[in-house]
Amino acid sequence: MSDNITLERREAGISIVTLARSEARNALTFAMMRRLRAVIEEIERDRECRVIVLAAAGRTFCAGLDLKDAVFGPEAPQGAIGSMALQELYAGTIPRLRRMPQPIIAAVQGAAVGAGMGLALAADIRIASPSANFLVGAVKVGLSAGECGISYHLPRLVGAGRAFEIMLTGRAVAAEEALAIGLTSRIVPEAQLLDDAVTTARAIAANSPYASKHTKQVMWANLEAPSLDAAMELENHVQTVAMLTGDFKEAAKAFAEKRPPNFKGT
Repeated sequence: MSDNITLERREAGISIVTLARSEARNALTFAMMRRLRAVIEEIERDRECRVIVLAAAGRTFCAGLDLKDAVFGPEAPQGAIGSMALQELYAGTIPRLRRMPQPIIAAVQGAAVGAGMGLALAADIRIASPSANFLVGAVKVGLSAGECGISYHLPRLVGAGRAFEIMLTGRAVAAEEALAIGLTSRIVPEAQLLDDAVTTARAIAANSPYASKHTKQVMWANLEAPSLDAAMELENHVQTVAMLTGDFKEAAKAFAEKRPPNFKGT
């Protein structure tokens, strides 16, 4: 089952995590989620990894929770305690992704359903192929559409009004609409999707480790800032520390010497 989540270090600073159960539309089993959590923890400890690309094999990004595994499988929960453990395994992965110091780019082709949509929304950047579509799913089977962080992330990405309509109807959001409402950054041909995501990752990795890590942290923190003053207080703190780093001094020197900077993460 561990082969259903693969980890590839494509080049310096860039790791690719792939959902690799294409024969089942990358539906997420218990074993896959445990493996994904382990991979996340491994990357979080990897000081050489600067950016993560979250990709998927086959024609579908992720069909969400594997209902056969969750309801009829050998680990299917019995009672409230078991059901909560299942929920925590799946949903608990979302804040772990958000807390990762590395920016995450989701390369989405085909359907991103339920927990799969939750994974895509937890990424910092989403790049889509023309076949991509985002679908809440749960509301169609008698469950709340609020799962795996969707009720938190979706309104922050597309606005509360659109999020209510999408979540209450359970309708799919196709690639063109996703681009128009800000759910994705761009649409690229499917054959180029992973390469485009890696190119974006490369551009992020070219910046200093401090700059990319703390830009991600400041952005997410200030989405919750109670005021402009509070947001700027955090910015000022992060920026002041940045000006004391060796990488900032190197960048200033490189600018003066008209050459690319050589960042060392110091």
